[in-house]
Amino acid sequence: MEKIQKEPDNHQKRLVQAPGRINLIGEHTDYNDGFVLPAAVDKKMTVQLERNGHPFLCRITAGDLKEEFEFSLQGFSPLDSGWQNYVMGVVQELQQLGAGLQGFDCRFEGDVPIGSGMSSSAALECSLACGLNELFGLGFSEWQLIKAAQMAEHHFVGTKCGIMDQFASIMGKKGQAMLLDCRSLEYEYFPLELGGYQLLLLNTNVSHSLATSEYNTRREECGQGVAILKKEYPGITSLRDISLEQLLAGKGKMPEHIYRRCRHVVSENQRVLEAARALSEGKHKALGQLIYQSHFSLQHDYEVSCPELDFLVQQALDKDYILGSRMMGGGFGGCTISILEKRQAAQFVEEVSWKYRERFGIAPTPIAVSIEDGAKVIE
Repeated sequence: MEKIQKEPDNHQKRLVQAPGRINLIGEHTDYNDGFVLPAAVDKKMTVQLERNGHPFLCRITAGDLKEEFEFSLQGFSPLDSGWQNYVMGVVQELQQLGAGLQGFDCRFEGDVPIGSGMSSSAALECSLACGLNELFGLGFSEWQLIKAAQMAEHHFVGTKCGIMDQFASIMGKKGQAMLLDCRSLEYEYFPLELGGYQLLLLNTNVSHSLATSEYNTRREECGQGVAILKKEYPGITSLRDISLEQLLAGKGKMPEHIYRRCRHVVSENQRVLEAARALSEGKHKALGQLIYQSHFSLQHDYEVSCPELDFLVQQALDKDYILGSRMMGGGFGGCTISILEKRQAAQFVEEVSWKYRERFGIAPTPIAVSIEDGAKVIE
């Protein structure tokens, strides 16, 4: 985590930013010990933190939502839903690491679109975790903060997410995509140089209610697949350990839908490694084809897409100036991510927007992103 100003000695206030992220390819692989290829972007969450002199009272303001919330460090528990759970979850995880926290005031706001698949939740978690680490001089490492932010979602929010979003938010590097091995946590930076092409996100502006429940269901279905495959291959611990050939051999021993869930994860891991190779070799067309393949796998095998996402990808398919397009994020809404010629971007947005509006009654929101550094202490 980069510090861009010398910190004051009194540790009374902190201002911290943490970004959202894109993911070029590698969806629903992180919680299966697989590979992902994310990058931090220029959409950020900013958290202002200040000690308030109270031993236990925490006062939180969500600036964009114009909402306030208070809780005591002596005892707090999850609400039914809401952004408050992300805040309290981070606090709880830091306490369990031994953090000596005291009362603080916090205000957060940002421009990571909520529900877009760019992980506004991880940006909030990571900015808060990094800010509290600085405010109270906790001395936790980047990996401890990443894990604390991830576990906040597991234990307080109820989403059994992988580690990709929090990793990208803290470890991002300007102009670089990151190949992360979610089992070993080894990672490698790749220059995200696309020449005459650019990244374009199109936000569907829908977020279907299935997103959270089906996310956890998919994780359970992958676990069922592993349990079945372990009878044939006792040494495996996750779908990361299975080849497509081994999976096909075990197809008859599992329900069809479980087989398809597993096929997505196993094939997606392979696509991520091929995509990293294509990126490093400047083979942009090959990268684009892998991105299309990822979408169709997510649509048909993992079944986490939705009509709005599929429509936007279909609109890209017949454009020779678009190399690849797919849904990005957990699914059931959010954004597509595409690689297309810079000079054609405005024309594509105009054309697809009126078709989308005609079909669904709303307009998609185009989001141009640049690749930036991870979490920063501003002051």
